[in-house]
Amino acid sequence: MYHRRCKAALPIPFYRCAVVTVLASAPRLRGPRGTLPGLRAARAAMETLPDVDWADSPPEEAVQEFLIVLDQHRIACEESGRYEEAELARDRLAELRTQEEQRRRAELRSEQLGERLDVEEAHMKELQEFNAAWDAKFAEFEDHAQKLQEMLAERHAQDHAMVVEKLREETLPRAPHWSRALLEKRKVQQLLAKQKRYAEARSVSNDVERLEVREYEAWFQRRELKITAGEEKFIAKQKLEMEGLRKRIQSGREEQRQSRKDELMKTLRRYQNAKQAIETQQSLIRIKVEKGYAFAAPQRSTMSRAGSSTPLRGSRGSAARATRQNV
Repeated sequence: MYHRRCKAALPIPFYRCAVVTVLASAPRLRGPRGTLPGLRAARAAMETLPDVDWADSPPEEAVQEFLIVLDQHRIACEESGRYEEAELARDRLAELRTQEEQRRRAELRSEQLGERLDVEEAHMKELQEFNAAWDAKFAEFEDHAQKLQEMLAERHAQDHAMVVEKLREETLPRAPHWSRALLEKRKVQQLLAKQKRYAEARSVSNDVERLEVREYEAWFQRRELKITAGEEKFIAKQKLEMEGLRKRIQSGREEQRQSRKDELMKTLRRYQNAKQAIETQQSLIRIKVEKGYAFAAPQRSTMSRAGSSTPLRGSRGSAARATRQNV
């Protein structure tokens, strides 16, 4: 009955080590009167141990309870004079405790490694979210900056067309001012025509036309220079306005880069602090275990990144479960 109850709760390797070995060694045991009770007598002795409900116990608690029961059996054998059976129980207790300690150490190493991996995974996830968020911010900023430049360029084009039209309408002189020589030649031309001196009038008329062309071209060039100067002045003003906008955009771009750098440094410091804290915690647990104060099975420890929108996930465990004394 006893070993069947153990088998229901303990892992098969442990059950075979702990129970089958004891029962298999029963033919060498001597009873209080020096007789060899044999396998059936040993089983009967084992069935006299206190009943333990193994079904509802987790494996670790079941192991501890079994060790307690086995130690109680050793004490009972010692008190009843069954020293060989007590010695065997003592040796098995020592062996099982060693195995249990090795198993717990391996479990502790595994779960502490799991904790560190949890911190690393949480850090990598936070970095991915961090980079994605800042990439989106940069893209939004650049899109807005591009729209501002396009709007300003469109307004500049409209303003430029209006200013050029206004310059052509208002720039003085609006018409050429003829020279005194040209005006006198026209009078002479008219006088010769009245006197019917047509050949001379035709010659003077040719001179007038040539003079008008020269004076018109001179007036046109001077006026165009004025218009061009006004247009260039206006264009320079627009260029200054566009350069100011671009400088503000670049300044905002640099501010965003600096903000990203600062936040990244904060994230890395939180990660380093969390990593250092969990390594210190795990080191203390290992020291306690090695010094034999207690077997502290791993327990989940939670680490938060203060001030972060994405806290570090709770690690898998090695913050030391309730300390148990070895049986």
